Amino acid sequence: MTDLFSPFQLGSLTLPNRVVMAPMTRNFSPNNIPGDNVVEYYRKRAQGGTGLIITEGTCPGHKAASGYPDVPFIAGEEQLAGWKQVVEAVHAEGGKIAPQLWHVGAFRKPGIEPGGDLPGYSPSGTLIPGKVVGHAMTLEDIEECQQAFIQAAVDAEKLGFDAIEIHGAHGYLLDGFFWEGTNQRDDHYGGSVENRVRFACEIIAGIRERVSADLPIILRYSQWKQQDFSARLAQTPAELEEFLTPLSEAGVDIFHCSTRRFWEPEFEGSDLNLAGWTKKLIGKPTITVGSVSLDADFIPEPGEQLFKSGQIASLDGLLERLGNDEFDLVAVGRALIANPDWAEKVHAHQHSQLQAYEKEMLMQLS
Repeated sequence: MTDLFSPFQLGSLTLPNRVVMAPMTRNFSPNNIPGDNVVEYYRKRAQGGTGLIITEGTCPGHKAASGYPDVPFIAGEEQLAGWKQVVEAVHAEGGKIAPQLWHVGAFRKPGIEPGGDLPGYSPSGTLIPGKVVGHAMTLEDIEECQQAFIQAAVDAEKLGFDAIEIHGAHGYLLDGFFWEGTNQRDDHYGGSVENRVRFACEIIAGIRERVSADLPIILRYSQWKQQDFSARLAQTPAELEEFLTPLSEAGVDIFHCSTRRFWEPEFEGSDLNLAGWTKKLIGKPTITVGSVSLDADFIPEPGEQLFKSGQIASLDGLLERLGNDEFDLVAVGRALIANPDWAEKVHAHQHSQLQAYEKEMLMQLS
């Protein structure tokens, strides 16, 4: 437990502990503006002892960025003013916060506002390999989208955010470029690994150039996709290193390694999970995530849309891995929805007082 509640420092970011709130889409921001309920939601997690809050995905100002109703944007006067209130509330409780910059890519369906009838934008117009369902991005589209990400990061720093996270996981836009299955381009953004990471690297480098040198940039990435849980960007550690190295060199400071179950090994012959391998190969801090404190992953039951329920589970395996320096930070998701004071309770050895997560909790913001 001492390791989980030891301080962490990187650049301008200083945390009192290693507990991170994982980003989770909540759909409670009408007109894409985070309101008082969103302010209170994040304030309570900071008050409860969470070291770093990573917000729900918030869209940059690109015309096709959003794919779901009532998600917040980090572009526009009212939207930025709403996020400023969130930042100030978190800071007043002594917490730190980073926005997750999120473009849904091919998951967008026409009719979602803002954006109207625009289809999903992706590298090759595909959501699943071989099936065109949306718009294949032109070079002009790519430039426009990259600038939206960069501007969102610049605006976020002006609002007082303590770090920036870029969503490059789960099949969304950046991951659509990473994954060969959905990136069938024949220009310098497709083909080789070097080309497939170029879109993200240019965003990262552009942000690094425009924000303070000591403001940490976090990249969330995953092997699995919502379209295909078995998909993998890398089959071996060597392939993973080839994928991660240019992203690291572009300016990523922390890798947020998204898995559904943190305890599962990433490659045969080693117990290291994805965060463990990333830290071993690249040497930069990593965040582990995936069913922390719960006994079931979040994937909904067949026919359901809400995150799966989960009972409180032991932290022994997690603490052992953290103590072995396999990763640096631990992202907690559903358990923090059920327990805004999860960090305080765990620190006080009040594990038995933690509430289980029930899927219906996702229907309210509290």
